[in-house]
Amino acid sequence: MKADITIPEVENVFLAAVSEWSDDFMEKVWNVYLVNDSDFDLDGVMVVSKASGTIDGEMKKTSLLRHAFQHVPSVSVVKVEMIEKSVLELNNEFMVTYFIGSTLYDKKFIFRKNSISEEATEEVPILFVDGVIVR
Repeated sequence: MKADITIPEVENVFLAAVSEWSDDFMEKVWNVYLVNDSDFDLDGVMVVSKASGTIDGEMKKTSLLRHAFQHVPSVSVVKVEMIEKSVLELNNEFMVTYFIGSTLYDKKFIFRKNSISEEATEEVPILFVDGVIVR
């Protein structure tokens, strides 16, 4: 029975954290984007995020945030959420689930603690700005 189950591999879909100016906070903040660099449209996209880890010897955990996107066209980007500065010290986990046709894909992306920084940036495809990418 298990041999009949095929789990498709996620390709050319990834997350990027980009530092951008926020007029609301009057400072630079990190925004996470879902990047669809594939030739296929993504339908029924669900992104669930949370952060957890230890700060000063104390276990910390954030609430679950859920984001839904009905349709993400091929070769496009959609903003998922802003990561609050104090949460950068934690492991930030994003579970991404979507359909291509009738096939369900899912993958867990993790920004490890303190991995989101200006020093770790590279150019993000499609956005053409510097950001921290997890594949």
